[in-house]
Amino acid sequence: MTAPNAPALLKRELADLIRQPGDNAQAMRARLVDQLRDLISRERQAAQAELIATGDGRKCAVRLSSLEDEVIRALYDYTVANVYPITNPADTERMAIVATGGYGRGLLAPGSDVDLLFLLPYKQTPWGESVVEHILYILWDLKQKVGHATRTVDQCIRLSQSDMTIRTAILDGRLIFGDEGLFRELEQRFEREILGESAGAFIEAKLTERDERHKRTGESRYRVEPNIKDGKGGLRDLHTLHWLAKYCCGRLSETRPVQPPVFTSQERAIYDRCERYLWAVRCNLHFLTGRAEERLSFDVQPELADMLGYASRGGMIPVERFMKHYFHVAKEIGDLTAVLCSALEVAQLKTSPRLGSILNPLTWRMRRRVRATTDFRIDNGRLNVADEKVFARDPSNLIRIFSHAEETQTFFHPEAMRLIRRSLPLIGDKLRKDAEANRIFLGLLAGSRGSPETTLRRMNEAGVLGRFMPEFGKVVSMMQFNMYHHFTVDEHLVRTVGQLYEIERGSLAKELPLSTRIFSSIQGRRSLFLAGFIHDIGKGREEDHSILGARMARWIAPRLGMTETETETVAWLVEHHLLMSNTAQSRDLGDPRTIHDFAAVVQTAERLKLLLLLTVADIRAVGPGTWNGWKGQLLRTLYHETETILLGGHSGRGNRERLAAAQAAIREGLADWPAASVQR
Repeated sequence: MTAPNAPALLKRELADLIRQPGDNAQAMRARLVDQLRDLISRERQAAQAELIATGDGRKCAVRLSSLEDEVIRALYDYTVANVYPITNPADTERMAIVATGGYGRGLLAPGSDVDLLFLLPYKQTPWGESVVEHILYILWDLKQKVGHATRTVDQCIRLSQSDMTIRTAILDGRLIFGDEGLFRELEQRFEREILGESAGAFIEAKLTERDERHKRTGESRYRVEPNIKDGKGGLRDLHTLHWLAKYCCGRLSETRPVQPPVFTSQERAIYDRCERYLWAVRCNLHFLTGRAEERLSFDVQPELADMLGYASRGGMIPVERFMKHYFHVAKEIGDLTAVLCSALEVAQLKTSPRLGSILNPLTWRMRRRVRATTDFRIDNGRLNVADEKVFARDPSNLIRIFSHAEETQTFFHPEAMRLIRRSLPLIGDKLRKDAEANRIFLGLLAGSRGSPETTLRRMNEAGVLGRFMPEFGKVVSMMQFNMYHHFTVDEHLVRTVGQLYEIERGSLAKELPLSTRIFSSIQGRRSLFLAGFIHDIGKGREEDHSILGARMARWIAPRLGMTETETETVAWLVEHHLLMSNTAQSRDLGDPRTIHDFAAVVQTAERLKLLLLLTVADIRAVGPGTWNGWKGQLLRTLYHETETILLGGHSGRGNRERLAAAQAAIREGLADWPAASVQR
């Protein structure tokens, strides 16, 4: 780790370096590049050593940004003193070098681009063009990735009015060196002519940009190979919060990341903690790979876990503990984003659906009924609490509020969201055993009024789900370190429930004709939905997760108010949730013994239907591309062959009948073909 006066020593060393005499301009330049390359390499090694020693990623990013500042200042001094000197500069021969983007916020990762704005008072002059070109060529010789623009103040303002990317870049602008008066002129005009306008268009553009970015990198923040910069819950989401806060507050001169004023002190602390953690992961990732790698791929996760100091614990290997921590941070960033978006809507800075607000056509009767019959009310189209003691007075309201949100199709008011999080300690054994709370929860899970996937995800992200069902809480943000699963365990379970719901409502009938057809005939609907929700909750332990999960099911189901028969069905489904897919994909379905062995475990036609539905939902919830026609055909074949056995027939007869039916359909469809060709 370098000494506390390292910045001053660096500045002095750079000053001495650029003053060294040389035989000619070419020799001086070559010597300068070589010595700068050595100095930058040494300083980056010192920054990496400090990162390993302290674990402070933000401090590392600040240090690398400060190093870049000093290099650019030194290059400017060298250029105007030795290469393009000017003794009596005219008013047009002024220049300000401005950092933009992440560099403008005073933060650089080891592989980050260096974004620069060369600011001029009027049009470009030969002197200014030469200075900019010389500085850029040396930076490129140093193997730096430089994004640059040369503009006047007028051009910056004009382009900011039509281009949100340029507007955002100037919003983060920071003077590195040069004419301070010129930079202050840009700041003042930007605040007066750009920030003085409505914030609505900027908010709309930033949130649209965020959504498009999430689509490119994966919709869920719980993908097991997340993009730490652009993914959902990554650094760019923190940047979006910073941009919205800085834009709406009009604080252009603020140099460090600005936090939205609507945040409480606790939320500001969460913001700082998340930012420090993500910068630690990102800087270590760049140092590890030697490039601007932003994806936490499987091949780098174990080394990163070791660099960040994670160890095995509780049946989880270091890489799984590292990624669980990462997903927890991503969730907290999602919480902060939800708070800000809700607050912006309530403050009427933005009233379109883009802020996540769908201004529901709630009738006055519904609003009056909610206010008169519940402990909640609807404020500005969002569900809010009647008073601060709603949850303390009746902790079951922590479950009930999600039921009312589903019923009224409303989002939560920011004050309600905050009160839910502050009230999480109220969720204890007493509430978990409360019959009414469990009845409400089971209705949300297996009811048909709304989408259970949406409600369960909202409960999970609010922290309620993991506390109300601690067995589920153990797998929140837990990743499975393999190439098969695309999401964390909790996200996979929620998606499985969502798949069951989609099959039931018929929206997947074209892809899943058999599953869609048999769903309406099942008797154990509640058992199926609960099994889908808990089938993997035994993961992360040393015991087989199917066996452990079945044992958990035998105390979870009765707690939720299920009958003994339903409980046994849930436990059986959880214990055997992998049986059908393993049999279909790894056994010979043409062998009667395979079918008889499988039928001996299943025993009833009802279990066969439930197991098929759970298997299909489970596979489809793993991630995009996991389900395919081959798997579907194998499962259909196994289902039909087993159904024949369970209904008293013989394996093979049903298959022959289906083959004959398929042949008849082909003959009918090819009626204009020669019979011999059809037969062949």
